[in-house]
Amino acid sequence: MNHPAKALRKAKDAWSKTGIRLASDLRAKLSCAKGQGTTEYAILVGVLVVIAILAISVFKPKLQELWTSIADGINSL
Repeated sequence: MNHPAKALRKAKDAWSKTGIRLASDLRAKLSCAKGQGTTEYAILVGVLVVIAILAISVFKPKLQELWTSIADGINSL
């Protein structure tokens, strides 16, 4: 009468399959989160580029003035 041994083996197999399934689910969720982080980083970089372009266009006259004065200073050396 090996009923307890069979039951124990079945329970062990079930736990093993559950562990494999959980590990697979965890891997899938982590890879999904990694992609999300990359997307957030790309959005952040895009927003910073737009802010830089807006700042350059707003301060363009002052930047040209500064650049001209730097060039004149270098030429006077």
